[in-house]
Amino acid sequence: MLKEKLLSSIREIPNYPKEGILFRDITTLIGDGEAFSSLINHLKERYQSQNLDFVAGLESRGFIFGSALAYALGVGFVPIRKKGKLPYKCVAKSYALEYGEDSIEIHIDAFGGKKGARVLLIDDLIATGGTAKAGVELIEEIGGECVEACFLLDLVALGGSKELEKKTKVYSVLEIE
Repeated sequence: MLKEKLLSSIREIPNYPKEGILFRDITTLIGDGEAFSSLINHLKERYQSQNLDFVAGLESRGFIFGSALAYALGVGFVPIRKKGKLPYKCVAKSYALEYGEDSIEIHIDAFGGKKGARVLLIDDLIATGGTAKAGVELIEEIGGECVEACFLLDLVALGGSKELEKKTKVYSVLEIE
């Protein structure tokens, strides 16, 4: 029932941001208080016993889910942003994605000096997995342990989750073939 509710609350937009891409718009899900609360409650139940120190969200839709989940779990939230958006000293990783190339960064002190911080990486969707893999590598580079990578949607045919499983556990609420 949860999965059907969540899936029905996501709008599909063809040919965005370019021809041939079917964009999954989660603004309709987060605008639905019942669906959004149900999702965060589901994730809270999954992760509340995993002794997390931080939830790290990938820019930008991962910020929405990540900050809500971090609040629900009573842990810190860490943004992983596009290059040039964070104001302090950072480490960066470049990656390829399904329609281009980009780079993301994390503050070098994002975990407040906590060695081996237990971190959940979260984003709205995994496609080819390039962004998520770079996120896991950034977490590890600054001394954290990525306990799991969590996604609302997994576009299974693009293979990102299978590739990412070589680096960390992966959990997706919804899988789309």
